Amino acid sequence: MVAHNVEPLKARIRDANDGDIQAITDIYNEAVVTFTSTADLRPQTLDERRAWVESHRPRAQYPVVVITDGDGTVVGFGSLSRYNYREGYDGVLELSYYIAGSARRRGYGSAMVEWLVARAKKLGAHMAVALIFAINDGSNALMRKYGFTRFGMLPQASWDGKGYLDVNYWYQDLR
Repeated sequence: MVAHNVEPLKARIRDANDGDIQAITDIYNEAVVTFTSTADLRPQTLDERRAWVESHRPRAQYPVVVITDGDGTVVGFGSLSRYNYREGYDGVLELSYYIAGSARRRGYGSAMVEWLVARAKKLGAHMAVALIFAINDGSNALMRKYGFTRFGMLPQASWDGKGYLDVNYWYQDLR
């Protein structure tokens, strides 16, 4: 098991397990409903989220982790995924993370991004990328804070059920 303790939050980052699927689903579906950080338009089922977690294989190379508060409650999750399935893109990892609304602006997002970048480096990736909605000020600020460079914006790329949202593309050279 991978664990990383974060101070002063008393948070812990660890590998996600089957017992975390409900929390992962709830946190993800909160993002679906608020339209701030995912292009899914309908809430996901437990089985859909479980399949997403299980798609990260091998898990040692493509981790899915949760972050817990001092009481052990899951307040967010993150992952490193293949950027593209073509072999020439091996070494480029896409990071994603979701923090429960009640836990935002308390350092959990920072801890998760820091952990994901460190893990990508440890795995030997040469680049990390992230796609962030332009309206998501908090996540865009985290990308800047952790040394990511915005290399583009795809205008009106994602429909949220009401209108189109711009998507910022971020990268960090990990070498």
